[in-house]
Amino acid sequence: MKYFTFLSLILLAIPSQAQEKKAEIPTAEIQIKTALLAAPDDKKEGAKVYGYDNNGNFVTLRKGTNDYVCIADNPKNNGISVACYPDKLEAFMARGRELSAAGEKGQERQEMRDKEITAGKIKMPKEGMLLIYYGKQEGYNPATGELADGKFRYVIYTPNATTESTGLPDKPYAPGMPWLMDPGTPRAHIMITP
Repeated sequence: MKYFTFLSLILLAIPSQAQEKKAEIPTAEIQIKTALLAAPDDKKEGAKVYGYDNNGNFVTLRKGTNDYVCIADNPKNNGISVACYPDKLEAFMARGRELSAAGEKGQERQEMRDKEITAGKIKMPKEGMLLIYYGKQEGYNPATGELADGKFRYVIYTPNATTESTGLPDKPYAPGMPWLMDPGTPRAHIMITP
């Protein structure tokens, strides 16, 4: 399974021109409620939340008062997927969104961020965890913002880690098994998927 494409869509939260709108854009209140499904309980109340306005533009839905950032589901993508992360990852995430909006894609976009991190233009913390909560469109209630049978995927950033330094494989051998993606790069991260 290719996790790179999935993560790119989640982390960048930028609609693809080729994708069709799946439904009406939920109210800001519902988008916030759904986005917070990915947040730890003690971070929900004060997390900053990004989402979409009525025209589909990526906007700030709620200013934060703590150290967490959440991203609402992209209404142009199939299924439901929301994400939260500590604000120390925001420079890395925001730059990914900027590059995507400028038309940069895939591996080239990742390599551009790697160079910027190495050059000190983007501050990448020594660690940070992205929490992704996702599920099927059929399990989502747009009136309440609830997602039945949702699952968590965890992404633990550990820049420049290698399979040797962590003892982790570079691919999973069983469901739920931690593994290291992008080893040896500034965006190296441990993946834990259901």
